[in-house]
Amino acid sequence: MTALRTLGSSDLEVFPLALGGNVFGWTADEETSFAVLDAYAAAGGNFVDTADSYSAWAEGNRGGESETIIGKWLKARGNRSDIVVATKVSQHPDYQGLSAATIKAAADASLRRLGTDHIDLYYTHFDKPEVPVEEIIGALDELVKAGKVRHIAASNITPERLQASLDFSRREGLARYVALQPHYNLVSRDTYEGPLRDLTAREGLAAVPYFSLASGFLTGKYRPGTTVDSARAGAAAKHLDSERGRRVLAALDEIAEAHEASVATVALAWLAAQPTITAPIASARTVDQLPALLGVAELRLTDADLKQLAEASA
Repeated sequence: MTALRTLGSSDLEVFPLALGGNVFGWTADEETSFAVLDAYAAAGGNFVDTADSYSAWAEGNRGGESETIIGKWLKARGNRSDIVVATKVSQHPDYQGLSAATIKAAADASLRRLGTDHIDLYYTHFDKPEVPVEEIIGALDELVKAGKVRHIAASNITPERLQASLDFSRREGLARYVALQPHYNLVSRDTYEGPLRDLTAREGLAAVPYFSLASGFLTGKYRPGTTVDSARAGAAAKHLDSERGRRVLAALDEIAEAHEASVATVALAWLAAQPTITAPIASARTVDQLPALLGVAELRLTDADLKQLAEASA
């Protein structure tokens, strides 16, 4: 049985891989989404990450499709108390921004779609610098006091705004962020490593990175001259054009072979071994894609492996 990890200063215990819900209702229909969720839970997984806006970008969708599918699954399986549900606010077409009124209305809409009376981890999806941190934290604190949200977190935020938010929470005795969801992986290290990671470590936050596999590039299926049938193929393939991307792929291939593991598992294991990281997020649009992601719970890279990957991705 894989050991769960404590999420920052919260009382949440989570599996070391968060299952990304961005594909549910987009590239994975309801039946396939249920199968992926079932397989993840059967392997001991308990941390599902979504957002109210998933997947408003897809033709015919309005946003909220992912939450709706997850809510139906939780009801069908009767396992709400076993699953840590994370969702986000600020990007839904009907609830844009982070005004106090928007946060509260969006949370109620998310609760309805998820078919639950509480959200375990509620993120501000994209910070809105025009809204004072006092207004954002105040609204989130009201949701916590009302029992609608257990813990709060932030994503896509500058170190300055994150620090200001934490300082305000501390000063006023209000709910404080327990986690940060940064964009971070082997080929995108620059935004997180530095002041943001230093702050995360100093404040005892849990980092739960998104795009952990660089839109699929770090699965190793994108190679020169190959075509991949994926909605994210363009975003992933661009890394092939960079020297860094090719270096990383070569190092991943070598280490994966040595461990008899998949390239994706090695890429996630590197991320999981980095300071402040509690659980990388990765999504699977089919059950077949899941074992490579779940492997991160078992694979321990050597110091030499970690050094080789760090140098290749520098």
